[in-house]
This record gives sequence, C-alpha cells and structure tokens, in this order.
Amino acid sequence: MFIFKPLSTRFLFTKPGIAIVSVINDLVTDHRIQKTCFVLKECGYEVVLHGRLLKHSLSIPSWPFKVKRAKLVFTKGPLFYFFYNLRLLVFLLFQKANLLVANDLDTLPANYLASRLKKIPLIYDSHELFCDVPELLKTPFKRKIWQTIESYIVPKLRFCIAVNESIAGIYSKKYGVPFISVRNIPSVPNTFRKISKSELGLPESKFILILQGAGLNMDRGAEELIESMHFVENALLLIIGSGDNWIALQNLSRKLNLENKIRFISKLPRAELLQHTAVADLGLSLDKNTNPNYYYSLPNKVFDYIHCSVPVLASRLPEIENILTVYQVGTFIENHQPEHIANKINSLLGSEELAAYKTCTYKAQKELNWEMEKTKLKTLIDEIHNAF
Repeated sequence: MFIFKPLSTRFLFTKPGIAIVSVINDLVTDHRIQKTCFVLKECGYEVVLHGRLLKHSLSIPSWPFKVKRAKLVFTKGPLFYFFYNLRLLVFLLFQKANLLVANDLDTLPANYLASRLKKIPLIYDSHELFCDVPELLKTPFKRKIWQTIESYIVPKLRFCIAVNESIAGIYSKKYGVPFISVRNIPSVPNTFRKISKSELGLPESKFILILQGAGLNMDRGAEELIESMHFVENALLLIIGSGDNWIALQNLSRKLNLENKIRFISKLPRAELLQHTAVADLGLSLDKNTNPNYYYSLPNKVFDYIHCSVPVLASRLPEIENILTVYQVGTFIENHQPEHIANKINSLLGSEELAAYKTCTYKAQKELNWEMEKTKLKTLIDEIHNAF
C-alpha cells in the first residue's frame, strides 16, 4: 500500500518566518549573498537583507525580498567595524526574526549577540579564512583581535558553512564544530545572449585569453601574466574586473608597450561579462600560494569559465586542482615565471588537448552548478526549522 510522506512538515503546519541576512560589503555585487537569500525564499522565509550603502553602490535590482542599507560615517578601520556591528546589533534586536545569517567574521559579533539574546538560530557562513587574508597577515595586532573574536564565538555555534571542503575542514578541526561545504558555484547561465567576437569589438583572427575577477589584487598572478604576453603568439588578453592593483596593472601594460596585446575592461554586469567569457579560448586563474586564504581558495571565475565552455589554465592550488583533475577541463602552470606561462599558453592554443578540455566542460556543467550545490544549504535550513 502506498503511504504518502511529506518531505517537510514546515510546509504543512507552520511558516518558517523571517530570516535576516547580514553582509558588510556592497550587497548588490555579492552573488553568494543573493543566492543565499533566494534559497531562503524557496524554503518559505520572508527575507531581509542588511548591507552597506557605499559611495558608488549600485541601485538595488528587483529582488523578491526586503533590503536595508546602512550608511556609516567611518568606512574602514577599527571604528568602522565597531560602529557597523553596534548599528547592526540594534537593527537585529528591534527587527522581528526567526533566523539570522551572518556572512563572514566581520558580521558575526552582532549576529551572535542577537541570536543569544533573542534565542533564535544563527547560520555562520565563512567565505574565506578570514584571519589569514593578506591584509591581516601584514598587521599582526589587528589579526590578533579578529582571532580572539573568532576563537571565542565559533566554538559556541551550531550551524556553520564554508565555501569549500578545505576551509570547512580547517575550521571543523580547529574549533570542533561541524562546517558544511557549500561552494559558491554560479547557476547555469541562461540569461545572456551569446554573440561573436566581432560584435564585442574583438579580432576574429586572434585567440582570446581572459582573466576576470572583482579582486585583482597583489599575488593574483596578473603581473606575471601581463609580462608573459611579450612571448604569447597571436592572442589578445582580456582583463575584466576591478581590484586594488587595477591601475598598477594598466600602468605595467603601458610601460611594457603591450596595449595591442592586452585590453582592460572595467567591471561589467554579469550578462555582459559572460558574453566576453563565452568567446574566450582559454580562461586563466593564477593566484599564488603566498597565504593560506589564497592557497585554499576556489575562485568563482573557474566555474564561469566552465559554464561558458572555456578550458582553464590555473595555478596548482588544491581546490582548483581537484576540479580540473576530476573533470579534465584544464591544466596547470608549474611556476609564475612569465616565459613559462607564455610557453604553456602557446602550447595549448589551437591544440587537440585544448579541444578535449573544452569537450569535458559540457559534462562538468551538469554537475558543477548552483542548482545542485544549493541542496546542501536547503537541507541545513530544513534541519534548523525542524529543530526550532
């Protein structure tokens, strides 16, 4: 006899209520935050997203959830973090909520206090090894403060996620708290129209290389890549995005007289970015192993390349190596010497090896996408609702 068993009692008896998601950066350009909010909506929550209003913040899209943006007098330094968390704490205490989601360590103090005072569950989403970012490694006193905050709060948490298996494992081992890996994999792109190189103003006769990213900072391998273009044949390099080194990279290109081989394009809306990615012959991800945060990173651009059927040339870092090896969608540089990078690029462009990597991206697209990855987050949210 067939017996119907509902997947989740929350859909039958109670509504989950209100979830407040906190983020310290410009929430409009943080796609992980947006995907989290949409998953919460799918799980039945009314979502309130709390972020910052910056001088050059983009306007809010037509999202199906409420958005609150705080404008602060201080924009960096200890006073900024103190007043941000103070203001966030006041907001959380006076806003009705059934679930809190803290993104990264810099939003955790206010969320932790509010969750304890209001006795409501808290999800901590760690986007990186926060205390091991280059900025804090260079300032030991500031790093010590954040390490103290992290070591005090994280062991007391119950529901934690991280952006990949490596970082989840490090935190679990360090604090004895289970962290679930929910990778920041994009959805399968279906909202952009593929167009030709010529429509994008690119030469049809040249191979197109692409390095994209909103954080093109030091030790991302961009400087060596630019220098390598002296030795790369019949190719145009697109560097698309932004970052602390953006102006310096442009100056380096001009200094080396490489303007005819390198084109810089400032940060684009996602649909336009993917149009450029889709015409590329090779996608590059060349972060250096100069700090733990970079070493264990899994950049979004790797997935963008795969989703656009673009083979990948990358640094041999563990999370990236796992993806490229399992799915056979690319290969690695062995060092960051410009001539070595150029030789690797030249050997790939137009080769049968590159064509084989491109073919393998089609299978990878079916498994490496947010539609598959988000099931782990939905399972955690269901667990929390059923527990509370």
